[in-house]
Amino acid sequence: MLRKLIEKADVLLEALPYIRKFRGKTFVIKYGGSAMVDERLRESFARDVLLLKFVGINPVVVHGGGKHINEMLKKLGISPEFVGGIRKTTEEVMHVVEMVLSGDINKDIVALINKHSGENVYAVGLSGRDGRLLRAKKIDASYFKEKLGIEPPPTDIGLVGEIERVNAELLLLLMARNYIPVIAPIGVGENGEAYNVNADVAAAAVAKALKAEKLIYLTDTEGVKDKEGRLIKKLKDDEVDRLVADGTIAGGMIPKVRSAVEALRAGVKKVHIVDGRLPHSILLEIFTDEGVGTEITLRGEKNETAP
Repeated sequence: MLRKLIEKADVLLEALPYIRKFRGKTFVIKYGGSAMVDERLRESFARDVLLLKFVGINPVVVHGGGKHINEMLKKLGISPEFVGGIRKTTEEVMHVVEMVLSGDINKDIVALINKHSGENVYAVGLSGRDGRLLRAKKIDASYFKEKLGIEPPPTDIGLVGEIERVNAELLLLLMARNYIPVIAPIGVGENGEAYNVNADVAAAAVAKALKAEKLIYLTDTEGVKDKEGRLIKKLKDDEVDRLVADGTIAGGMIPKVRSAVEALRAGVKKVHIVDGRLPHSILLEIFTDEGVGTEITLRGEKNETAP
C-alpha cells in the first residue's frame, strides 16, 4: 500500500515541471474517434480536459463526429463519400453534418465536461457559425494541390470549406471568464452559408489564431506509423512531404499532418498525434517524459523530453 502511494507521488513529481512550464498556455485539442464513443474513454477525456484547466492551462476543444455522421447518413439511405480524407458534402449531407455536429455531439460533450466541472469552470458549446467564429470559403482545386499535396478530384465535392479567419477574440473572452470552448467545425461563408470543415483542419486554424502552445489530435491509432507499422515518435515538418509522397501517410492522416505542419509554421509550438483509445492519453503525452504518441516539430526545433 505504501509503495503505491509513493508511486503516485512520483507521478505527480514527474508532471510538476510540465505543469509549471505550461501554466497560462493554450492547448487546442481535436477530439474524435473512439474517444467520443466508448463511455469509459468519454469520461476519461472530460476529466483530463478539466485537469488541464484546473492546473492553469487553457484547453480549447474542437470535435469531429465522422462516425456519428456516417450512421445518420446510412439511416437516411445516403452513402458517405470521401476524397483525400475529406467528406463530399451535398446540400443534403450538409444539413445532416450540421445537425449532428452542432446539435447532438456538441451539446453532449459540453454536458459531459460540465458534469465533472467545479464551481466557476464550465464548458460552452459553439458552432463555427456562432459569432462568425470560423469564417470560411469553398475549397477549390488549388486546395488539394497546395494544402494536401494530392490531385484534385474530377468532380465537385460540394459544400466543403477552407477557413479564412478565426474570431479569436470571442474565444479569448470566454477563456478569460474560465469557460472551456467546445467547437463544432462548421464554417460560415460571406453570406451566412454553412460549410463542412475538416475537424483536423479546423483545430489547426484555431490553434494558429490563438498562438497555442500545443495542438493535440486524438485519433484511433497510436500516432504516425512507418511502412512496417511501427510508431514514429518524433517527426520533423520537412519529413511529412516525403511520407505522404511515398504512401507511408495516407487517407485521413493526410489532413492531420498537413494541418499540423501549417500550424507549426504559423507559430504553434508543438503538435501531438496520440491514441485516443488509451485512457488519459492527453496527460500521458503531455505530462510524462516518455510520451505515448507522435510529436511533430519544426526542423531545427528541439524535440521535447523534459522542460
